[in-house]
Amino acid sequence: MDQKGYRRGSFQSSTSDEDMLEIAGASLDFSMADDDPPLDREMGGFSSYNGGGMNGTSTMMDFLEEPLPGVGTYEDFNTIDWVREKSRDRDRHREITSRSKESTWALIHSVSDAFSGWLLMLLIGLLAGSLAGLIDISAHWMTDLKEGVCLAGFWFNHEHCCWKSNTTFTDRDKCPEWKSWSQLILGHGEGAFAYILNYFMYVVWALLFSLLAVLLVKGFAPYACGSGIPEIKTILSGFIIRGYLGKWTLIIKTITLVLAVSSGLSLGKEGPLVHVACCCGNILCHLFTKYRKNEAKRREVLSAAAAAGVSVAFGAPIGGVLFSLEEVSYYFPLKTLWRSFFAALVAAFTLRSINPFGNSRLVLFYVEFHMPWHLLELVPFILLGIFGGLWGAFFIRSNIAWCRRRKTTKLGKYPVLEVFVVTAITAVLAFPNEYTRMSTSELISELFNDCGILDSSKLCEYVNDFNSTKGDDLPDRAAGPGVYTAMWQLALALIMKVFITIFTFGMKVPSGLFIPSMAVGAIAGRLLGVAMEQLAYYHHDWAIFSGWCSQGADCITPGLYAMVGAAACLGGVTRMTVSLVVIMFELTGGLEYIVPLMAAAMTSKWVADAIGREGIYDAHIRLNGYPFLEAKEEFSHKTLAMDVMRPRRNDPPLTVITQDSMTVEDVETIINETTYSGYPVVVSRESQRLVGFVLRRDLIISIENARKKQDGIVSTSIIYFTDHSPPLPPSSPSMLKLRSILDLSPFTVTDQTPMEIVVDIFRKLGLRQCLVTHNGKLLGIITKKDVLKHIAQLANQDPDSILFN
Repeated sequence: MDQKGYRRGSFQSSTSDEDMLEIAGASLDFSMADDDPPLDREMGGFSSYNGGGMNGTSTMMDFLEEPLPGVGTYEDFNTIDWVREKSRDRDRHREITSRSKESTWALIHSVSDAFSGWLLMLLIGLLAGSLAGLIDISAHWMTDLKEGVCLAGFWFNHEHCCWKSNTTFTDRDKCPEWKSWSQLILGHGEGAFAYILNYFMYVVWALLFSLLAVLLVKGFAPYACGSGIPEIKTILSGFIIRGYLGKWTLIIKTITLVLAVSSGLSLGKEGPLVHVACCCGNILCHLFTKYRKNEAKRREVLSAAAAAGVSVAFGAPIGGVLFSLEEVSYYFPLKTLWRSFFAALVAAFTLRSINPFGNSRLVLFYVEFHMPWHLLELVPFILLGIFGGLWGAFFIRSNIAWCRRRKTTKLGKYPVLEVFVVTAITAVLAFPNEYTRMSTSELISELFNDCGILDSSKLCEYVNDFNSTKGDDLPDRAAGPGVYTAMWQLALALIMKVFITIFTFGMKVPSGLFIPSMAVGAIAGRLLGVAMEQLAYYHHDWAIFSGWCSQGADCITPGLYAMVGAAACLGGVTRMTVSLVVIMFELTGGLEYIVPLMAAAMTSKWVADAIGREGIYDAHIRLNGYPFLEAKEEFSHKTLAMDVMRPRRNDPPLTVITQDSMTVEDVETIINETTYSGYPVVVSRESQRLVGFVLRRDLIISIENARKKQDGIVSTSIIYFTDHSPPLPPSSPSMLKLRSILDLSPFTVTDQTPMEIVVDIFRKLGLRQCLVTHNGKLLGIITKKDVLKHIAQLANQDPDSILFN
């Protein structure tokens, strides 16, 4: 992108992530975001900087004492300097601690500063829990609206509408207060025409909801689409995407998430709830100076917010903390662990207080199983793990191929049409099958359910023999016609879910992957569970069943197989292990089923990793070209720093600034002729002895302010980065001292340093760049992008995909 022309005064902008970015269809253009010195591309905003300026006040300004607004902040699509941010926070903390001994007011300020983190967690938990409750209630109501309306009050969903009805338990879904659209329009609900009218209304509502969602996303907040977890992982690693966690994104994502879920598309709200919670965290950070002004501190808050998001999504506070630690966070100190725990607790408590499902539970599919599992059942559980791994690998490859096609063809230019077509196909295929017509959360709830005496579901239509009933526990029974009908309907639902989810995830509407993945696994698990149950019933004398499954006993729990299958498929797609098992355990409340869940989750991860190393979120990070340096991957190659640094052989020499011999005009010329985001400062061009590193943005802001506010600063003024000004003739113009913006301790390595050490330094310290020296002399520079390109090259991937879209 050529954006010539530098507009004066454009640096007085907020450093928040709230500023909306005008991006058509949420296509992020990284070509203007050069995070590293040596690429000869033009960078928008600063590519052509014409000094010119006004002479303002006659007082000499000392930049050491009065920091300029904008200095030390970052451009959009740039990586933060973790070391600098942490150093700043330590300095701030030392200053507050030292002042606290001077006066009572300073002591109160010190205490409030220490308490502000906990107060922020409380606010995030309250806001995230409230929004999750609102989303749950609204989505439940709008999902039922596709099938009918409540005459007692249109704001009641089907279940709430029938609460006060006097109908029997078996007819609880057929109360007179709830009318289907055919009953409302035609006066009766039976017959072919009534079925067609209900079918038509279902499709119309689905299309209306999805079109409204995609138009709102496209028109107001392009960043509100998708899951949000890949971008949050990237942001937590130190990347800046302005507007991604802003107020517009929060408002539109909350509204469109309800619409997208209600439309019946094969997507979930759990992943986007993490994005919603992180938006809450980012916006609330602006109430506290220490989080508003420090990007590293803000990312600690966002890690805790992600935990709160999973806590309200699944009703699993501990699972949320572990999810943040295992899956999304890049930097997770012990203090963040405690605060994440507190935020997740408050969020879960808030959601429980709202009670969105009316069952005193935090989730729609809370179930409890009563029968223990047998050791031999580990075999089918591991088979479900293998299925989950195969499905995960298949889904990732297919979805990434489809998303890449969307990016590289004309398909990406018509997001509204794509959503319309996918919704139409989904709705037309979903309505005839009751298991795809119901919301995915209700489907999972039914699949997890352990059949009781009063259950009227088709899945529980067994041939009853009450002579052998003992209390509440029903023995294994022969499947009735309802069970066989449910089996083939579930098989069709499985095929539909497997394929339609590939095309749904990644569209320009909010779309989570947790629930569709769990649905696929739950269907497969329930099918296998019923098969095992019937096998045990008809062949209880087989060697594998004798000894633990006698006739008339309750041996097999099909709902448990559904739960294990759900965990296996979710693990195969996301590659979660510890957090996944804890989330599933918190969902079901069954401590004794941890081993089957662990076996399935681990097997699915091994199988999926054998086919492809990346989980779905890492694959989308790579597809979008985000500069994410994966901490879990080992670097095993024997290259050296000199093989990766730039300039390389036959390249022009490294652009440097000398410490006390260059004029303002010389520096402005360098800024205009290069697109680098920073410059090494050396003693002289001849010696190339390193003094420090200065950022392009800081240079531009400092020179611009000096021209306006310092008397006598002209193009021929000498810029110096030393403590004392160099001796100059009396007739020389005023000099400009910029030592305060100079990083005097840039990270350096020698040219013979192995790249595995360099990669470790970048990962563990979160560096933006590292300077390379030889015998104390500056040789070159390695940036984060250089490291990522080098890793991509060694993995036979396209190195130019990094930081581009």
